[in-house]
Amino acid sequence: MHQGGAPEGGGERPSLEARVTAAKADVARRLRYIRHHHPDGPFTLAGLAARAGVSKRTLSQAESADGSNLTLETLLKVCDSLGIPRAAYFLDEQVFQQVNKDLAGPADEEGGAGTDRVDRLSRMLTDILDTAARARSALQDLPPDRTEGPTAPESRP
Repeated sequence: MHQGGAPEGGGERPSLEARVTAAKADVARRLRYIRHHHPDGPFTLAGLAARAGVSKRTLSQAESADGSNLTLETLLKVCDSLGIPRAAYFLDEQVFQQVNKDLAGPADEEGGAGTDRVDRLSRMLTDILDTAARARSALQDLPPDRTEGPTAPESRP
């Protein structure tokens, strides 16, 4: 289904029933995909249901060929439990592709997801510490008359 339910090429818009059917099929396909391909998975229906705090039956019906009318609450619980920041993941193809790319990250291509996440976090923390050190140094180089208040360098022990 295309964003807004409009067909490609600008033709006549499908009926509401056709758009609902297509949306249910999209949700079912994406739910199956994330359940099988999530970095912390794959998950069984029971495992994802427990993680999201929803019933296995609800997820099973959502993944069925006919789909089911999931509530927004259920979709949001599943998103939250899987670390998916955008609920449109289940309805918008571009969001689906981007979130999968973000979840996979470069590590999944190399097979070392956990190690790569630790390395990225370590680099990020190192950058933060380096930036803080440079800021501290720049503040210490300020002339005393430009610094006001009790935190001025000359008032520290």
